Amino acid sequence: MSNNEIMATGRRKTSIAVVKLVKGKGRIFVNGKTLKNYIGNRPAIEMLVYRPLVLTDNQEKYDVKVKAVGGGVVAQCGAIRHGISRALVKANEEYKNVLRLEGLLTRDPRVKERKKYGRKRARKRFQFSKR
Repeated sequence: MSNNEIMATGRRKTSIAVVKLVKGKGRIFVNGKTLKNYIGNRPAIEMLVYRPLVLTDNQEKYDVKVKAVGGGVVAQCGAIRHGISRALVKANEEYKNVLRLEGLLTRDPRVKERKKYGRKRARKRFQFSKR
């Protein structure tokens, strides 16, 4: 790791994103593709990923390189957002309060509940028949 790149890890559900912040023009690359190509036509999710950069006014200062694994695209984007937030705090400690107030430094603990025996899913029961 050279001294001009900052690394951090973000997580959400079963997704893990290893994020590298490099001085640049504000482009985001996920697994070798641009963010737009990776998530398709989903502007809401794109805004979700850019949120930490917008709040700290760093849209044009850093390029973000991400290796994301596990889960679905939306969960990976949540992990990327978490990773970017943590990397920004490593870059500049002053961003911590802004990001903390928006809840971007908190790992989202919600994960899928395990399936129970005698049930169809975690809570759904099999159809009950009285007769």
